[in-house]
Amino acid sequence: MGRLFGTDGVRGVANADLTAEMALGLSVAAAHVLAEAGTFKGHRPVAVVGRDPRASGEFLEAAVVAGLASAGVDVLRVGVLPTPAVAYLTGALGADLGVMLSASHNPMPDNGIKFFARGGHKLADELEDRIERTYREHASGEPWDRPTGAGVGRVKEYDEGFDKYVAHLVGVLPNRLDGLKVVIDGAHGAAARVSPEAFARAGAEVVTIATEPDGLNINDGCGSTHLEGLRAAVVEHGADLGVAHDGDADRCLAVDAAGEEVDGDQILSVLALGMKEAGTLRGNTVVATVMSNLGFKLAMEREGVELLQTAVGDRYVLEEMKRGGYSLGGEQSGHVIALDHATTGDGTLTGLMLAARVAATGRPLAELAGVMRRLPQVLINVRDVDKTRVGSSARLATAVNQAEKELGETGRVLLRSSGTEPLVRVMVEAADLEQARAVAERLADEVKSALG
Repeated sequence: MGRLFGTDGVRGVANADLTAEMALGLSVAAAHVLAEAGTFKGHRPVAVVGRDPRASGEFLEAAVVAGLASAGVDVLRVGVLPTPAVAYLTGALGADLGVMLSASHNPMPDNGIKFFARGGHKLADELEDRIERTYREHASGEPWDRPTGAGVGRVKEYDEGFDKYVAHLVGVLPNRLDGLKVVIDGAHGAAARVSPEAFARAGAEVVTIATEPDGLNINDGCGSTHLEGLRAAVVEHGADLGVAHDGDADRCLAVDAAGEEVDGDQILSVLALGMKEAGTLRGNTVVATVMSNLGFKLAMEREGVELLQTAVGDRYVLEEMKRGGYSLGGEQSGHVIALDHATTGDGTLTGLMLAARVAATGRPLAELAGVMRRLPQVLINVRDVDKTRVGSSARLATAVNQAEKELGETGRVLLRSSGTEPLVRVMVEAADLEQARAVAERLADEVKSALG
């Protein structure tokens, strides 16, 4: 039986892989594990629970709330808010635990559960492992020790969360956005209300697309994984830039005034140089993952900024940031962590900071993003293979070595199993797009043959 927790919580098809019983059981297990770890010592525990607009989030939220309350935890329900909002409110309200129900950029039938520790930080791997072990023990029949009477948790709606979070976002910006026109693609997700409101309060003229969630349309042909609509809207409305979120708004991608994509690496480049100029780029360092484009690395070297690279996953970026006391990190996918203002990737904050840099400099986004040249990068997702054997296949190791020799110093190869989906990712980077594509397709075929 595989590990329930991936790199970003527990995910699966709602009501198939991720059931109400599992959501309830994991919540009870989390409460017991955190109690044993001393998190609740000396006071009555409180949890903040939020979700994205997926239809399945309604019953899963009910299960999580029931599980926590049955374990003696008081619950503040904040409703539909972004993942980083739940993290922020967990810290701002002094809660002992935060729970977010979302599958981020995954399609609507999926859902997930993500736990935050006190302060709004992601749970340590060791605590996740203990929660999973405890859940499995009790799922097999061992009864829970449950409170009764006044010991059960109480459940309250916390309607102030929206305004508190938006005020926080606007309050940390170095300057206002007056004079900018911005198109926002809310992915019909958790940022559908938050992001337009935050940009408007910061002074921008806002145009919105995909901001009418109905529970079924989240990420459907929109958001950070489908930029076509945003590209067209920015050009149509003559906007200065556009920002696109994913379903739970922990990431942000952008497009410039001509409708050209500005990815996470370019966003990090723009923010890093702005923070360096302002003296807020601690350690003169930015943290990214091994998936970052080689052009990003070359740009940071040229601009005198040190780049540290981690394994793929924003949790690993965050760990390195905390370890070294760094203030900026992120992923090519648009997860950007500004640790002075957030405990996790925050797509709305990222978009606001990017727009603030455009407003402060008076320079178009395309010019700012031009600090780095993206080298051609081809990514192929290989499905229906045994992703657990990626690191142990001698055949694949040989194929990768041959590809690396072929590419030389102007390119690179990366094979990795997805932490959130049942697939293997093949990434090839080269100075020439056709070469990158040919090598990637050849390696993808090798993965299918070796792991199929």
